[in-house]
Amino acid sequence: MRLKAKNLPALLLGYWQMNNHICCMSVSSRQQKVARLILKELSAIFQKDKRGILGDSFISVADVRVSPDLSVAKVYISLMLDKNKTATLNKLNIHKKEIRKALGERIRNQVRIIPELIFIKDEVEENALRLEELIKSLNIPPASE
Repeated sequence: MRLKAKNLPALLLGYWQMNNHICCMSVSSRQQKVARLILKELSAIFQKDKRGILGDSFISVADVRVSPDLSVAKVYISLMLDKNKTATLNKLNIHKKEIRKALGERIRNQVRIIPELIFIKDEVEENALRLEELIKSLNIPPASE
């Protein structure tokens, strides 16, 4: 029987799901090092963008999470300044092989396997803006003493 996130008891909420396997949130130091390396190098690749993949879009790499076997990297992309977010995310997914090749040229001496890249839109900043708007719209009466 395959577990689904909605069927998990509250005790298991500290766990996350990757490739239909439940993995513990504790991340090894090797995973952290590879994630930081990928974040740094992808940021440099997107900043230079010699291949013209992004056109005039400005994106930043918010976070990278690597699977325990270091074969898959989930890359969280911040698209705050971009007007057409879905088109930019589609461009990234179309050029995923080229980006992975450029990453491989930069980190080939430091890792054995160049991880498969999965691009995910980072919604943390958008959620923070929505919360800020909600807080501003609240009518809180002054405290009476």
